[in-house]
Amino acid sequence: MEILRILSEHQEPIGAKRLSELLAERGFLLTDRAVQYYLQYLDEQGFTHKIGNKGRILTDEGVAEANLALIDDRMGYVISKLEKLAFNVTFNPETATGDIGYNLTVVPYEYVDDVARAFDEVIEGGYTFYKGYCITDQDPRLPEGHAGFMSACSITMDGVLQNHGIAVNVVYGGRFSVIDSKPVGFVDLIGYKGTTVDPLPLFINAGLTSIHQVATTGTGIALANVREVTNKAKSRVEECVEHMVKCGFVRPVGIGNGLFNLRPDPYRLSIVFYSGMNLVANAVEKGYPIYTEIGAGIIPFARFLND
Repeated sequence: MEILRILSEHQEPIGAKRLSELLAERGFLLTDRAVQYYLQYLDEQGFTHKIGNKGRILTDEGVAEANLALIDDRMGYVISKLEKLAFNVTFNPETATGDIGYNLTVVPYEYVDDVARAFDEVIEGGYTFYKGYCITDQDPRLPEGHAGFMSACSITMDGVLQNHGIAVNVVYGGRFSVIDSKPVGFVDLIGYKGTTVDPLPLFINAGLTSIHQVATTGTGIALANVREVTNKAKSRVEECVEHMVKCGFVRPVGIGNGLFNLRPDPYRLSIVFYSGMNLVANAVEKGYPIYTEIGAGIIPFARFLND
């Protein structure tokens, strides 16, 4: 089932060696030969199909089987993946060095300039997590004829806080209302621990954002995340934020208790950030044929400075 799950999370074919590495990351230690055995079994069951020497993809039957996995088993998987990524973040905002988490958006070559303009529009408006992105054609996950846009994932903030001794929880992802360039409040929220899929792509793919409108007029619906820390950490969080802002990250929409229309908690502090997925949402709204892997990995922050 774990092999089916991994294949379902990737658009491109994956070979036995790469599957073995991904399984090891999740605590399943199997040799390449053992993975080959299981893949052969999945082929025989009609769940996977071999694409030459590139690896396997799921068949329609395989997709259905993966989707029929126990919901309880899949519940909370998204947040677990993000928490693991946060653990690997080594970025130090005081020195602007180390690794940050990133999202990978796959873009056909003919749309690269268009998507770059869509990303730039959101960055200029300030409705994102970091004021920049990288473009690459060297990532092995990229299909032929495609480029990769690497944008900073907001899970980077979790890693920074954790590295400063501040326990943090990613609680919600949601649609956030902005009127006349002023943050108003959340329209919808989905809890990360109570879902089997990432909430932000759900809102994007359902057409429930208006990022272009927000970026150009200051009024509309953007995407934002809610994090929580102990209220005793407020001054330390604010100190981290100031260093992050100097490195090009966008200041949080708010830090406090009972922010906007969030429920107050006497012991917890909410931190609301605009999501880096607003970049992607703007491109999707414009009709560009792209897809994004959230929390695709970590990358040296220097890459963003050099690009």
